[in-house]
Amino acid sequence: MALGSSAPEIMLNVIETVMTLGQKPGELGASTIVGSAAFNLLVISGVSIMAVTEESDERTDEEIDEDQTPKGVKKIGKTKVFAVTTVFSILAYVWMYVCLIDEIVTPAEAWITLALFPVLILMALAADKLSINKSDNVDVDHLPILNTAEFISILTNEKKDEDLEPGEL
Repeated sequence: MALGSSAPEIMLNVIETVMTLGQKPGELGASTIVGSAAFNLLVISGVSIMAVTEESDERTDEEIDEDQTPKGVKKIGKTKVFAVTTVFSILAYVWMYVCLIDEIVTPAEAWITLALFPVLILMALAADKLSINKSDNVDVDHLPILNTAEFISILTNEKKDEDLEPGEL
């Protein structure tokens, strides 16, 4: 959370600081980088990492064997949603540059930006719902091709991953 909320602020201020080298710095620029954004990014991330200890690990021995991590070590199982948001974050910076290169945001650019948000949400949802763990032993070469209705029914399915039968998406 700290990375997701502070990285955009840090990046914008780093860009502003680099673009105004040799000039009077902006009001927030460098102070934001070394202020609250750096605190969020570094301290909150550090405390979160330090909070995971062998004593605080409530996983059973079966769960520890299943994800093959030692006690006190946490592992992110599904990283596809992180990959989707990372790609969209990079594209958002490129899009922001394109929109602001002429220092005017047109209504078309604003509507496109607004329309891309639901696309991000749907892509992240699809990545979450359709992700396959290596431990599922699924033959990826023989997965069914879904039509739009089947794809939407999978996305809106209320079953949780642990409630699914083996081989069921």
